[in-house]
Amino acid sequence: MRNIIIVECVSTGINFIQDIKNRNYNPIVLQTKNEEGEANQLYEKLVEESYKKIKTDFELIHEKDSYEETLDMVKKYDPLLVIAGSEKGVILATKLANDLNLLCNPIENLDAMTLKDKMQERIAEKGLRHIRGKVIRSIEEAIDYYDECGFKEVVVKPVYSAGSVGVRICLNKEEMINSLEELFNEVNVYGDEVNEFVIQERINGEEYIVNTVSCNGIHRITLIWKYNKRKTNEGGQIYDSQVTINELGLGEADLVEYAYDVASAIGIKYGPVHGEYMIDENGPVLIEVNCRPCGLNMSAPFLDKISGQHETDSALDSYLNPEKFNYEKNKGYTLYGHGAIKSIVVPKDITAESAPVTEFSHKLKSHCETSMEIIEQAKFFTKTQDLETTGGTIYLAHNDPYVVQKDLDFLCDVEKYAFQLFLSNRKEKKTSFDEKEDYEDLKSILNKIQAYGLTLFVTEEVFDDIDLMQVLPKDIEDINGEFDCVIVNLNKSIINKKR
Repeated sequence: MRNIIIVECVSTGINFIQDIKNRNYNPIVLQTKNEEGEANQLYEKLVEESYKKIKTDFELIHEKDSYEETLDMVKKYDPLLVIAGSEKGVILATKLANDLNLLCNPIENLDAMTLKDKMQERIAEKGLRHIRGKVIRSIEEAIDYYDECGFKEVVVKPVYSAGSVGVRICLNKEEMINSLEELFNEVNVYGDEVNEFVIQERINGEEYIVNTVSCNGIHRITLIWKYNKRKTNEGGQIYDSQVTINELGLGEADLVEYAYDVASAIGIKYGPVHGEYMIDENGPVLIEVNCRPCGLNMSAPFLDKISGQHETDSALDSYLNPEKFNYEKNKGYTLYGHGAIKSIVVPKDITAESAPVTEFSHKLKSHCETSMEIIEQAKFFTKTQDLETTGGTIYLAHNDPYVVQKDLDFLCDVEKYAFQLFLSNRKEKKTSFDEKEDYEDLKSILNKIQAYGLTLFVTEEVFDDIDLMQVLPKDIEDINGEFDCVIVNLNKSIINKKR
């Protein structure tokens, strides 16, 4: 049985393991080295959590102290492929595959595949629309470039990183300076010290994910998402939610062709590309590409409900089954369902004792999965600043786009008006609202929720001065009709009730 090596197999990349076994090959995970430090402890925890989600056996090997030792180790496995399972694995996987003469992307394209400045330079050389920017190594350099170009708004980002860590949107020079003063003292998502940043002109428009796979330089689209992000007070980018694009409008069709041109310009021959793009009045423009599977820990069953084939399986087709690749490409962009992803945005530093959302999210019609760490004892959550600091993720998929959007809107409303239903600082709910402060909080939530439709309030205590339909748990089966929202104020479950 031939071996396929996945370098740094985390997040959505873990789907490679089962896909490789399904093709009767042997998956081997090559774990890269990590330097010591607090940031790397967080990244190592991410790796451990990813491994726990893998439901089948696999062999784990570790990067050696030198590249030559690692190459010798990998040679002994006589691999059929060496591929990247995440952003951190792209560099090592590309080097190994080239030195072993395997199907892969040419080594001379590695900088354009991984460095935020080089990918923009490459597409500019090929005559494609790009974003103006420059690598700076000091705040003084940033100020000079800002003044020279006459920028108003800029984006600051590390030359090499992932997950929006270290990315800042700056609305003026002062915000840029403040951001750099903070960022020059930090490390990237992998724990590496960052001493180079890209200052880019900010493009205002609608942001998209375009995921592609390539077979011998021919590209095909796998899935398109539309982002909804928020800017924090500190200038960071928060992933709020994203929804699938199921039908291509005129601008989105242009986006696909542009994404193909970008992949060709960067020199992609094989495998997946996760690209982030903006569409404004001038059309599409590249934000950045990442030459590995899309992140956000998307499972194969979730993606299969949307597109009929998940991305890692499509990527393996590009290497191992060109006939299937061409068949899927000739079908065109056709999805089977609609999808959405809600990232739980933690509004402030909190210590949570429980995650009530795990008890009700599965009741949503479009619910597929809720990904949150089990809270067995008090756990500290930092305020969300980027993808790495979200409180969890909820995945939705359904063949009816209205059902998906309704469930997504509901989750957004709960997050905005009743975040304690996502992460609570109590293990048990109170049996009554004796304190005036608690009662006023309850009324405030109910009043706000009513603005979003007809509301049913299931409660152990009926309140005379709340103007909405109230019902005791024992009477819930007598309620008829449909409600846009149900608020539950109980000390025990009603999960076995029929209605």
